[in-house]
Amino acid sequence: MQYSITKTEKTLKGEVVLPSSKSISNRMLIINSLSYSPYSIDNLSDSDDTRVMESVLNSDTNHFDIGHAGTAMRFLTAFLSKIVGEWTLTGSERMKQRPIGILVDALRKLGASIEYTEKEGFPPLRILGTSLKGGVIELDGSISSQYISALLMIAPTIQGGMTLKLLNQITSQPYIDLTLRLMEKFGVMHSWEGKEIRIEEQNYHPVKFCVEADWSGASYWYAMAALSDDCDLLLKGLRLESLQGDANQSGWFKTYFGVCSTQEGNDVRLTKMETAEKKILELNFIENPDIAQTFTVLALCKRIPFHFKGLMTLKIKETDRIAALQNEVLKFGALLTEPVDGELYWDGAFNEVQANYPPVIKTYHDHRMALAFAPAAMVYPGIIIDDPQVITKSYPGYWDDLKKVGFAIS
Repeated sequence: MQYSITKTEKTLKGEVVLPSSKSISNRMLIINSLSYSPYSIDNLSDSDDTRVMESVLNSDTNHFDIGHAGTAMRFLTAFLSKIVGEWTLTGSERMKQRPIGILVDALRKLGASIEYTEKEGFPPLRILGTSLKGGVIELDGSISSQYISALLMIAPTIQGGMTLKLLNQITSQPYIDLTLRLMEKFGVMHSWEGKEIRIEEQNYHPVKFCVEADWSGASYWYAMAALSDDCDLLLKGLRLESLQGDANQSGWFKTYFGVCSTQEGNDVRLTKMETAEKKILELNFIENPDIAQTFTVLALCKRIPFHFKGLMTLKIKETDRIAALQNEVLKFGALLTEPVDGELYWDGAFNEVQANYPPVIKTYHDHRMALAFAPAAMVYPGIIIDDPQVITKSYPGYWDDLKKVGFAIS
């Protein structure tokens, strides 16, 4: 299936009910289970990833196929390693190409019994759940923060607790902060000095919890606001004072694109102001890599050259997102280079000979490719998104929401 997307008017007005935060929802499911909570989680995300996690935790089987859900793979590997029983954890063909050896090695040091059933260092996994014993674990801080969060969430339930020493530069630190702050809400304390996080053995205490709206999902609406000439858009359920690190983008959008954010009760209103055109956009996504695709497509549509850094983890996401971006923007005639590992650079030039119109955007089973490229319809009417239902991984109602504010989708 393909969707052709057009928006002829550059106005953006209306209200959008944003999806609940997938990042918070997935962490809450693990923490809620570890606390033996009698409460259900309010406003839980209806994304594919969260549904997969929820189904595993409520399942009466011992074989779990989590599809493309990378967060579920990392979190459940740690969770199941301490739940008595024999478990098998597998996923899609892409999931079987995403490394998990660093997490497995760390869990084995705690006494976990985990085997690879196919390729060494990659899913599928056979897990024999058992009691784990704490200690000091050294982990490369530049790898996926999901490995770190997976270990942190089970740390208080391990005999003797855990000390996590992070080596090298820490990427996606706001996601680690998010995990620890959610754990605090359930009564688990920690100390973090330098690059060492210490969590003593202790009990989670169940509490009622409501999940806030998703700031990663908000980024696409901010991009549309930046591309509009006139904007008055209310994003329902969004909080400027948020647990999520991606909330920092509101400052970037105001500084670089003139998009203003105003808190109105539990919602955020977006409006536009004039701002000076940037000669080059230089941003570091070390703390929020999930919005890198949004800014790449936006800079392309605004014809602003850019140099983006801190993108190391993009290569082990649902697809190699750096390669995917390079492939797809070439269809607009733009050549992205990778000056060094984890960076993207564009000089602002377009090669019309290489351009295809209308561009057909391949999504590579990656929800954020579809979500990030759709706003380009405001500049490139008729843009085509291949495999558009991939968005159900994080934002199932996205296409319907676009229609509500004037996008034509066929």
